[in-house]
Amino acid sequence: MHSVLDDPEEVEFQRLFFPSVLERLTEIHARDGKFVHYTSAEGAMGIIQSKSIWMRNAVTMNDYSEIEHGLKCLSFALKDEPVGGRLKKILNDVHAGAWDALTAAYDRWLPNMRANTYLTSVSEHLASEDDNGRLSMWRAYGSTRGVALVLNLTPFAASSDALGANSHPVEYADEAQFSKSFARIVDNVEGSIELIASRQPDWIIDCLLTVFRYATLCTKHPGFAEEREWRVIYSPMIMKSPVINQSIRAISGVPQVIQSIPLIDSPIDGLVGADLNGLIHRLIIGPSQDRFALWQAFVSLLDDAGVDSSFRRVHASGIPLRT
Repeated sequence: MHSVLDDPEEVEFQRLFFPSVLERLTEIHARDGKFVHYTSAEGAMGIIQSKSIWMRNAVTMNDYSEIEHGLKCLSFALKDEPVGGRLKKILNDVHAGAWDALTAAYDRWLPNMRANTYLTSVSEHLASEDDNGRLSMWRAYGSTRGVALVLNLTPFAASSDALGANSHPVEYADEAQFSKSFARIVDNVEGSIELIASRQPDWIIDCLLTVFRYATLCTKHPGFAEEREWRVIYSPMIMKSPVINQSIRAISGVPQVIQSIPLIDSPIDGLVGADLNGLIHRLIIGPSQDRFALWQAFVSLLDDAGVDSSFRRVHASGIPLRT
């Protein structure tokens, strides 16, 4: 399977429009890094038994307020004359009317983005967290019966559109910090005038719409930086997935639309390492008085799901439970 880092065209696209993403992915890949999904024991059991992971609509999650934060940061950058003003001039100098076409397209897309975006989150996992996990994440997402699914990088970095969903790191920034980061992209666009001029106007508009989309969906307040979050994002009104399944589920008493990502390989589409056996590197049971019962249960659950050497993959955190 090919990683985006093995695809010269994809690397060039990332370098031009998502330089910080390319840097983060390269760094994680260089240290054989992992991702981790913190959830409740019940949630982890559901993922393993169904061999799928749920994505919830952003309007039902805390992430909805964060989308408004991303929108605010992007609007600030676009109104900043040395940043947004410069980008506007570059586009209009190369393709007359390109700026108005870009902003009009974004305005048309924005209501759908607010109402029809589905998310699930993972966090960058450090080798030093293998034994105990991360205390702040246990407190935020695990309650007293938390589980961390430590995941291999392979499917997240795949150069494949098999799922119709994409992973993207969160940028932790306020308005001024975001504007400074966004200026890197404007610098890259300015340095690629010949390339942009050689393409049809729709190409640069589509590229920058993608930039605007992820800026809106993946920017959080810098106070959350220790989460080191990446988001898996699915927008069925933009691109309908052939494999993600929609259903109605009640969560905390609220019936809602859920999108389920099947955890299966699709080698013909360039996606491998997405099944449970290839995906799960380690399962960490969080601080709990029921550690042994949970350890037994998850070894059995992984066995039943066809995961090799399950007893070696399940580990109980040594962090003491506070009551």
